[in-house]
Amino acid sequence: MVAMRVATFAQSNRMIADAMRVESVMANKQIQESSGVVSTDFGGYGSDAQHVVNLQVSVTRAQSYIDAATLADSKVQVMYSAVGSVTDILTQLRSQLSAASTGSSTEVNSVIGSAQQMLEQMGSLMNTQYDGQYVFAGGKTETAPVDLTSFSSGTGSTTIADTSYYSGDSEIASVRVAADETVSYGVTADNSAFEEVMRVLKFVANSTTLSSADITSALDLASTALDDTAAVQAKLSSAASAIETASARQTDYKSYAETLSNDLTSVDVAAITAQLSTYQTQLTASYSALGKILSLNLASYLK
Repeated sequence: MVAMRVATFAQSNRMIADAMRVESVMANKQIQESSGVVSTDFGGYGSDAQHVVNLQVSVTRAQSYIDAATLADSKVQVMYSAVGSVTDILTQLRSQLSAASTGSSTEVNSVIGSAQQMLEQMGSLMNTQYDGQYVFAGGKTETAPVDLTSFSSGTGSTTIADTSYYSGDSEIASVRVAADETVSYGVTADNSAFEEVMRVLKFVANSTTLSSADITSALDLASTALDDTAAVQAKLSSAASAIETASARQTDYKSYAETLSNDLTSVDVAAITAQLSTYQTQLTASYSALGKILSLNLASYLK
């Protein structure tokens, strides 16, 4: 028996080593089969490890730009809607002023009463919030930018600008949508278009009566305010378009980077399963052959 072990040592040792190597490969393939990836740590990717890291960082960065763009776009949509309501207020005011231009005291009193209500509505619109932030407050998003307490009293004017209602700042909101691209979209409540709306509403609301000249002056300012408000709305629309376009680019890039990353990290589970079956057959055959070699003894050759 001793002589036979010596004679078969090299062959059996080689077969054992081969079997152990196959077992190691199988263990790794089994992990790949269950996880769906080449390796559960970066060390298993060899020379591709840095590429994998870079691609994953790119995917994360792209997602951060997409999230920021989505939030900014939502704010812009809220602002756009609020400005649309401002346009409605101006349209209604002009209609009532035109009716009052006939000299009817009833129509004059009606437009004065309506202007008082519209001024309150305007204040609420300028204090519009989204996600807990005041969107027309500049950088002071935690504080309501418009206070009508003192502004709504006193004699109004159609010619002197007055932003005393505003308590925000001049910071214009912007969003970074790419490493080298930032989109400005903010509008503050003291914007000249909004100031004109507030001015004409205060003038009409605080009047005890309206002369023909007063109505003409108010109509002129309301028309100017309407044009300027439309320009603000167009600017918001342009900003929304730029944000959405940039977000779409980042989404496309993220998808591209994820595809490249998956090409480096993912495995074909079906192919791995087939390989495991082959390795299992090979391993079974190896152990069977090894068992036969180890069962040989000198007596087998002397018979």
